[in-house]
Amino acid sequence: MGFLDSDRISDTMVNVCLAGTCLVFVLFIILPIMSVFMNLSLSRLILELESGRVIDALTVGLLTSFLSTMLALVFGVPTAYLLATRRFVGKPIVETILDLPMVLPPAVAGMALLLAFAPRGILGPTLRGLGIILPGSTLAVVLSQFFVASPFILRSTKVAFENVQKSIIDSARILSPSRIRIFFTVTLALSTHGVVSGIVMTWARSMGEFGATLMFAGNLPGVTQTMPLAIYTLMVEDPLASNILSAILVVVSFFVLALFRLLGRKRSGIYYD
Repeated sequence: MGFLDSDRISDTMVNVCLAGTCLVFVLFIILPIMSVFMNLSLSRLILELESGRVIDALTVGLLTSFLSTMLALVFGVPTAYLLATRRFVGKPIVETILDLPMVLPPAVAGMALLLAFAPRGILGPTLRGLGIILPGSTLAVVLSQFFVASPFILRSTKVAFENVQKSIIDSARILSPSRIRIFFTVTLALSTHGVVSGIVMTWARSMGEFGATLMFAGNLPGVTQTMPLAIYTLMVEDPLASNILSAILVVVSFFVLALFRLLGRKRSGIYYD
């Protein structure tokens, strides 16, 4: 009995320590988030949502994040399929390069884009000859978001393609010799959850992009000023408007994560009441 009591006390102490650690962690995360909503009122929220600068930031943010996500989808899905189904020399190097934007500091990403595409950058003179000047344009915002967010759809889609059973693909080839048809009707269909999850996370990352956009595209209202940039600017000019935009992004982030978790559970066949 002494050993059993000792084990129970030990288990209780471990559980208390784990619960206490978890509680402190949760409070550390939730208290700042709750503070975003504490000073908001419905009347002021409606008033700020009708103001031009908030609407402009929302419009630019939604438009550019949509375009950058579509760009990531166009390039990410074929690349993910290549990496998931083919072997070639230098494949690990290619995968590392494509994942690199995920770990690059935003300031480094912005500087890299400037050095590559600014008028005096590597491709700048060529672009200027074509009449294209990227810094200070909405297209620069799209490219910044695409640069930092594309690895999310690439990794999610690649894992989904790798999880498709080869026996299913082989059976499909007996019925149809067309690789393109098999890709769209079988491989892509069985990887839908992974692709959608990648789209969701890529869009969320694009919506929240700040550093690379600020350095490469600038902070021009109605042109390159996305919601994070507007929050940064309005912190001094109108803190309440900055607070409202922050609250909107928190709500968007919450629903994005909820959707991502829901898709993950469905993909793994796990459902909860």
